[in-house]
Amino acid sequence: MRRERLSVAANERVGPYMLLRVGRGGLDPGRPGQFFMLEAPGRLLPRPMSLCLARSGELAFLIDAIGPGTQALCALEPGEELHVLGPLGNGFDLEVERPLLVGGGIGIAPLPYLSECLGSPPAVLGFRSDWHAEAAALVPNAQVCVEPTLVTELIPTGLDVLACGPEPMLEAVRNVAPDAQLAWEAPMACGYGACYGCAVEIDGELKRLCVDGPVLCAA
Repeated sequence: MRRERLSVAANERVGPYMLLRVGRGGLDPGRPGQFFMLEAPGRLLPRPMSLCLARSGELAFLIDAIGPGTQALCALEPGEELHVLGPLGNGFDLEVERPLLVGGGIGIAPLPYLSECLGSPPAVLGFRSDWHAEAAALVPNAQVCVEPTLVTELIPTGLDVLACGPEPMLEAVRNVAPDAQLAWEAPMACGYGACYGCAVEIDGELKRLCVDGPVLCAA
């Protein structure tokens, strides 16, 4: 992992979200499902963000402005700079025969990069509204549903599921796909296991998602 000061190329609206594009510098994009710590100017704590796209010379992050830290990231203008640390954590295992990408809400963030690495496999995505579902345009070959329809209703059997989304969705996914790879979400302060701020209990065992995950096998 490396920490670099990168320049903002653009901050583009995608439905209710923002796609923050920054120059790549010397950072490796890593494996889909890994994350980076983004430090907005003037903010004390960085925010963990999955890599959404790895275009030529750029890294892009899909961000939901839900608090002061993410709002500061979404307010960055082209030419401004921020520190970026990564890649961190464990990503998806790409050695799968019949991949199916499953995402919910802002949990679709790592799926565009994952789709690119896997050759645009089928995907099923769930959102709370049509406005949120505009982000589905970032994921090729996707089938989309909007509440009250649940994304788990779209998952066929016999495929290798790779999923990211809110905890209730992930719990439902592993009920229908026990061998799924699940990317969990949790607040993180350091990103490399020192603070235990991202420890979550999964099946009675505490996991530090920044080092044990974020991607864990469901079984």
